[in-house]
Amino acid sequence: MTPVIALVGRPNVGKSTLFNRLTRSRDALVADFPGLTRDRKYGNGLLGGKAYTVIDTGGISGDEDGIDAAMAEQSLQAIDEADIVLFMVDARAGLNVADEAIANHLRVNQKKTWLVVNKTDGLEEHSAMADFWKIGLGDPYPIAAAHGRNVTALIDEVLAPFPERDADIPADVGTKGIRIGVIGRPNVGKSTLVNRLLGEDRVVVYDEAGTTRDSIEIPFERRGKPYVLVDTAGVRRRKNVSEIAEKFSIIKTLDAIKECHVAIMVLDARTGLVEQDLHLLDYVLTTGRALVLAVNKWDGLESEARERMRSDIKRRLGFAEYADLHFISALHGTAVGDLYPSLERAFASANSRWSTNRLTTLLLDAVEQHQPPMIHGRRIKLRMAHQGGTNPPIIVVHGNQTDKLPDAYRRYLTNTFRKVLKVKGTPMRFEFRSGNNPFDKMADASDRDKAKKRELDRTKDARRNRR
Repeated sequence: MTPVIALVGRPNVGKSTLFNRLTRSRDALVADFPGLTRDRKYGNGLLGGKAYTVIDTGGISGDEDGIDAAMAEQSLQAIDEADIVLFMVDARAGLNVADEAIANHLRVNQKKTWLVVNKTDGLEEHSAMADFWKIGLGDPYPIAAAHGRNVTALIDEVLAPFPERDADIPADVGTKGIRIGVIGRPNVGKSTLVNRLLGEDRVVVYDEAGTTRDSIEIPFERRGKPYVLVDTAGVRRRKNVSEIAEKFSIIKTLDAIKECHVAIMVLDARTGLVEQDLHLLDYVLTTGRALVLAVNKWDGLESEARERMRSDIKRRLGFAEYADLHFISALHGTAVGDLYPSLERAFASANSRWSTNRLTTLLLDAVEQHQPPMIHGRRIKLRMAHQGGTNPPIIVVHGNQTDKLPDAYRRYLTNTFRKVLKVKGTPMRFEFRSGNNPFDKMADASDRDKAKKRELDRTKDARRNRR
């Protein structure tokens, strides 16, 4: 069994820094900013032949109110789940009342606890640890998480009672399954939807814009199928972003969109569509991610407002018409279960593969039904098609003069292929390639030589016409 290590302590003692050090990643946001971490964040690590799971938690101060209380609840749940607790304190700030309150809770829980004194770089270790002996949780262990000093020795000692993993069993350094990114503006109900999909209060939900600050990955199974839900921070307009922490949150959100298989775009039915929704959808389309649209807060909306929202979506989201549209209430669970079939369908479409024979036959049938236009007296010819990639599906079409193919005809081909191949929930990309004429001696010539050849041809034509 893989041991689970929870990192707990006051805000800003270096838990996320140690998390990144133990997982050898930069998954957790780190800044000199108390209260940056709010949700439980899981990561996997490997030291020698021993694998382990680390839980990063929000800070516990002891006088929580409002959103801080929800953060503290997440930390307490992490303690319950863990096999080992690393209780982190700040050598520079010294011992305070909050540290003693956390120590009392850990004693009551009777968890195997290690007292870790962080930020000892530049300090005399024995002096830095002097205050913390009175906590009564054993010998303090000095480290400097930012520089990695004593971290490996600490984990080696912590994992000593646990056996090495079987060499034939690979370490769990990730979770397979459909990666679902839940994205949208702040306060549209993303975290509420994540909790509803999971069936538990896994992430912090609070009636305050910007509650989620980091991208939280949550592996789970539903009816025997593995999934990974990614709760992301809301993306506001650039002019409204001032805090450095929020800028990094947005970067993590955009990275999460790139890495997910399917994105659930959550829209707010009560505020309607705004420009930021369109910008975010455009980014999803540009990255080629499969998409499911979820209009949240649909419950209690008057019929006139519902019709206005439907009309607005139809008029302004024509570029994302390939995506399934759901009207849901994340708070009450209305129609949330209907998202799963759409997610499965979008994922399957994004990763579909078709034979060259089928795609070429489909192309020739489409051309026969509607011929490409003529350019300078010559008909554009499309000869064959094959698949060039997946997620999103890429169709490569070969012919001549394909660079002159009008946008309207490209849309016609896209719609025809999408309809016949039953592609739903993912964009399709077409690449058009023109083959060189094997009898054209100037095919490999430089642009300068081609220009000289054209000028020479024009001179010859002018002389011929004068005769």
